[in-house]
Amino acid sequence: MNLSRLDLNLVVAMRSLLEERNVTRAGQRVGLSQPAMSAALARLRRHFDDDLLARVGGHYELTALGQVLLDRTATAYDVLERLFASQADFDPVSESREFKLIASDYAVAVFGTELARVVHEEAPGIRLRFTQPPTTIVDDTATLLSATDGLLMPHGVVSDFPATDLYQDRWVFLVANDHPSVEDRLARQDLARLPWVTYQRTYDAPAVRQLGMLGVEPRVEVSVDSFQLLPLLVAGTRRIALIQARLAHLMTPLAAVRVLEPPYEAVPLREAMWWHPVHTHDAAHIWLRETAARVGRRMADGHDTPQLS
Repeated sequence: MNLSRLDLNLVVAMRSLLEERNVTRAGQRVGLSQPAMSAALARLRRHFDDDLLARVGGHYELTALGQVLLDRTATAYDVLERLFASQADFDPVSESREFKLIASDYAVAVFGTELARVVHEEAPGIRLRFTQPPTTIVDDTATLLSATDGLLMPHGVVSDFPATDLYQDRWVFLVANDHPSVEDRLARQDLARLPWVTYQRTYDAPAVRQLGMLGVEPRVEVSVDSFQLLPLLVAGTRRIALIQARLAHLMTPLAAVRVLEPPYEAVPLREAMWWHPVHTHDAAHIWLRETAARVGRRMADGHDTPQLS
């Protein structure tokens, strides 16, 4: 494919056409007349050798290829938008823009809140938007990173992308205050005997893999996609849950649960901020990464991983 022969304005037209599925509305969305948008659709149909939009009754529907291109076009548009928004200089005090970060509810609660506080104080025109990691984070990391400003994720889940370390955490267990068979500590046999509440995404994969290496197969009774729900689903039950110590420190006052140390030497959690190489030399992203790293250092220097009992 010779990109020099392509009109990149067609990306804008294609996104509008595929999302609106109507030539007139698509033209109004991007400021083109109906004849101009019809001409763009004709060029796209010739390029892809596909109708993309097929008339069904009184409306248009996406063809199979059009459906495939729908998400890819949105990603390509985001990449182009970020590419041409790159700057040689960045002044956080006077700039006005939004940074999109992919992060679990754990990362937002423990780190994102502090990052947002610092940004609020130092860069009043900067907005942060946190979104949950999709289930495709491991399989399609490059595409996801190309369309966002950063990914908050511990080491051991993704690799082969630049990252800056933020802070460390450790894994602990939660049990109900009134658990009928667990007193001051957990035994290894308890991990196989008792029912579990687990986080259902791959975010905690290294910790789960370690359990497998110890010969422990958790008997999962409940799984959720929110770390912050784990204490509520443990309270008043016989269940146990594996959770990060920093989050446990925040959440245990809200639920009738106790924190216990693992009956084995759990691998530590090293949280990092990952980004696509296309952002490496962009001034705005450099500022964002340096600010995130500074917040991470403050967390370690001021109140390191809490020791809970």
